[in-house]
Amino acid sequence: MASPLITLNNGVTIPQLGFGVFQTPPDETQQAVERAFEAGYRHIDTAAGYYNEEGVGAAIKATGIPREELFITTKLRNGDQGTDSARTAFEDSRRKLGVDAVDLYLIHWPYPKHGLYVETWKTFEALHAEGLIRAIGVSNFLPEHLEKLAAETDVVPAVNQIEVHPTFQQHDLSTFSVERGIEVEAYSPLGQGADLESEIVTRLAKEHDATPAQIVLAWHLAQGRIVIPKSVTPERIVANFQSIEVDLSTEELAEIDTLETGTRLGADPATADFTQFPS
Repeated sequence: MASPLITLNNGVTIPQLGFGVFQTPPDETQQAVERAFEAGYRHIDTAAGYYNEEGVGAAIKATGIPREELFITTKLRNGDQGTDSARTAFEDSRRKLGVDAVDLYLIHWPYPKHGLYVETWKTFEALHAEGLIRAIGVSNFLPEHLEKLAAETDVVPAVNQIEVHPTFQQHDLSTFSVERGIEVEAYSPLGQGADLESEIVTRLAKEHDATPAQIVLAWHLAQGRIVIPKSVTPERIVANFQSIEVDLSTEELAEIDTLETGTRLGADPATADFTQFPS
């Protein structure tokens, strides 16, 4: 059993179902990632601002899985945006991960108040051209941020990683991204657990002999999104990966679509203003 693959706009393939380590304590990260590898995951999503890249790197080193079979994503902290600082931060992440090249590197937030994401992107383009990154992308970018990149830089982002779950589906932003060849990757795909308690999801879980999380993840996968659930619980790590075996009908997918409320759980990218350095 393996995750389906999605081909990015530069020809690089990414496992559609990944494993996220947001808020995973540094001292638990290695074990969680090793369990994810055992369950079948090959795509790991971390970030400098999660402060657990070294744990991911330790798991990569400990596994017997060939490096070319793994897909590693990390992200640049807001406070590291800028031409030179972005390069320095990338090299720090690469060292912590213990890899020669990063598969996907993302600008974590546009951080528009500081106006550095365009020059930062140009550093990303250079690192990509040097072969140190296989694909470059963004996270939490709104249409106005993507349009500015398109007007002032050369490489179209491969991915826009954004908050998407049944109660916050971001149809307009997703369509805007996909129409420009940018794959949508969903973080907080389970709505931090709240979406799993809806009557529709719990009923479908019973009908499919599945967990509510598997139903929601199957909904994401069926709509073509890359998705990165997180957990440190061994049973949930395995169960979430098995969502690739859940097949929802068109009618069932439409039922889940009706859960939209427009309720964002995370920060608003238009106003988010934090460095991601420890306070």
